[in-house]
Amino acid sequence: MTAVPENDGSLVHAAGCVLWRRSPVDGDLEVCLVHRPKYDDWSHPKGKLKRGEDHLAGALREVAEETGYTAQPGAELSTVRYFAQNRPKQVRYWAAEAASGGFTPTDEVDRILWLSPAAARSRLTQHRDRGLVDELLATLRHA
Repeated sequence: MTAVPENDGSLVHAAGCVLWRRSPVDGDLEVCLVHRPKYDDWSHPKGKLKRGEDHLAGALREVAEETGYTAQPGAELSTVRYFAQNRPKQVRYWAAEAASGGFTPTDEVDRILWLSPAAARSRLTQHRDRGLVDELLATLRHA
């Protein structure tokens, strides 16, 4: 992975959550993934920060916008760095439990899935996002 300088003016700041819940059917852990038709990919809910927006506030806003759920934030997870459209991007992530709400499709996110951690890991389009599922599991084990 290429290092992205923190103070580079072209750096895109974003934030998101590894959103989870207990299955209403059997109580097993489920992870929420969002499908973005523009990219035809599956990812954790995330997005660019608004000017001056706090990272955690932005992460929770993006979860609400993309999934329709309010979330209770937990531990901060890894920051993921990569290049998107030839610009360096940095996404800070938190573990977050879905509290209430419900999904309504939009142009940005047309589907969500609640999957077991193993299924979520497999469904994620970007390999760089898969380790976040493992981090979530480790965080919940130590909670």
